[in-house]
Amino acid sequence: MKTYLIFLTLALFAASCGSPATVSEEEVHEENESTTVSITQAQMKTADIALGIIEMKNLKTSIKANGTLTVPNQNKALVTSVSNGVIKTLLVQPGTYVKQGQTIATIINPDAAQIQQQLQATTAQIKLAELEYARQKELVSGNAAPLKNVQRVEAELSTLRSAKNSLEKQMGALGISAAQVNRGNIVTTIAVRAPISGTISEVSAQIGSNVDASTPIAQIVNNSSLHLDLFVYEKDLPRLTANQKIHFTLTNNPGKEYDADIYSIGTAFANETKTIPVHAVVKGDKTGLIEGMNITAVISIGSAVVSAVPSAAIVSSGGQDFIFIATDQKPEEHAEEKEVAKSKPGEPALYFERIPVQKGVSDIGYTEIIPVKELPANARIVTKGAFFILAKMTNTGEH
Repeated sequence: MKTYLIFLTLALFAASCGSPATVSEEEVHEENESTTVSITQAQMKTADIALGIIEMKNLKTSIKANGTLTVPNQNKALVTSVSNGVIKTLLVQPGTYVKQGQTIATIINPDAAQIQQQLQATTAQIKLAELEYARQKELVSGNAAPLKNVQRVEAELSTLRSAKNSLEKQMGALGISAAQVNRGNIVTTIAVRAPISGTISEVSAQIGSNVDASTPIAQIVNNSSLHLDLFVYEKDLPRLTANQKIHFTLTNNPGKEYDADIYSIGTAFANETKTIPVHAVVKGDKTGLIEGMNITAVISIGSAVVSAVPSAAIVSSGGQDFIFIATDQKPEEHAEEKEVAKSKPGEPALYFERIPVQKGVSDIGYTEIIPVKELPANARIVTKGAFFILAKMTNTGEH
């Protein structure tokens, strides 16, 4: 019995001693979790802190994607000669803008003289055959010759005319004027002309080079129809449709924004990845854009009216986003603040409370916020200088 009383006494003593210690730890924890900070009027002015309210903004929702600029194959061309020869002159260099039909280079091809000579000979034979045909028709009409003579000359004339047409087509492909040849002018220098308008991106030959139809002399790229090849993730595919507007910037030069419209959405994954290619055509100003540039794009998928604040009003600390609102609740004075209060007892101060929020969509300099707890009606928020307030709170240990 005596042993039982001693045990009971010890248990009651331990319980009475342990309870206050637990409460004390909780109180200390709560004290260290202060979420308010004081800012003097002088600090407000020095840090250029501005106040505002949470606004209802019509923010556009969007999808971000990366991609590259491309030029369709129909807007690119290799400049080649249709015949063999040696380059005599080169009239362009990389970066030169040329129009369709403009002379890019000239080549020397002695074999071209033979085709021209054949055309002259065939033209002369046609004239002789035409005279013979007229003479045979007169003889037949006077019963002085059989009809088969007219038919024979008519067949020869048709063959000569066909040969002449073939020779003229060959010279047309070489850029030689058949009319000039028929007047007796034979040339061996052939002009190589631009098949499309655009900018010379590469010159792969030089004067004295031997070229043929399979040897490119230069390459032309027409950037007037630039396309955008984007890659979006599978989860975003249902939200994309043709004709959606895209805003994009150059990855290495984000200062200027360009526009594009979606015209095609891929139906298969690209290069064994979980992204789908999306193709768009660049609209408006294309100054500074060339094929192969990397871009960062924002695809607009709609808009919504949401609670939003200026993006600069949101600060991050410890992996959590916050805003600051004006409050009447004073923070508990720390030693440092007490010293400030003693040195400047008459200086008024404002008090701000740190409120955790979740960020939503961003647009036109504003960001949607979802407060973790309910905010006071018509709460005034810090719209400018929030980083200064966060720094002061951190430095004074109020976090």
